[in-house]
Amino acid sequence: MRRMLASLVLVLVAAASPLAANPDRLSLLLGSKHINAVGNFQEFNPGVFLTWERKLDYSLGVYLNSYDRISVAGTLAWPVYKTGDFQFDLFAALALYPEDGRRFELSLGDVIALGGVQVRYRNAFLQVIPSDGGEVDVILSFGLTFPLN
Repeated sequence: MRRMLASLVLVLVAAASPLAANPDRLSLLLGSKHINAVGNFQEFNPGVFLTWERKLDYSLGVYLNSYDRISVAGTLAWPVYKTGDFQFDLFAALALYPEDGRRFELSLGDVIALGGVQVRYRNAFLQVIPSDGGEVDVILSFGLTFPLN
């Protein structure tokens, strides 16, 4: 309950800041699937992201990570292909993984680098994030997304 309250406060602060002026999209992260995982991971990952759609799309959000801790992330996506209800992007992200960031091969303290591909069809999205093969081979994350304009 405490973590959920902290997440809500972070999202409200982010949404009230000048950075949040006129976002184009709201995305709700729902969960993940860790392919060929060595250990147990939290796969219910509720989160909220705001996205500004420009030549490159950028997002800011907060979510419950796979280690059952609150993370904050910023992403940058390059829309490679877009038609009607379908979109395909390449993306890169920096995420704060308190107490767990040092477990990752690409990290600076508890800040980790992520990247992969993202597909969106109507209001559903799926991200495919390759890993180093140590604890997991690939992470699939998924959720719902809604235009705000």
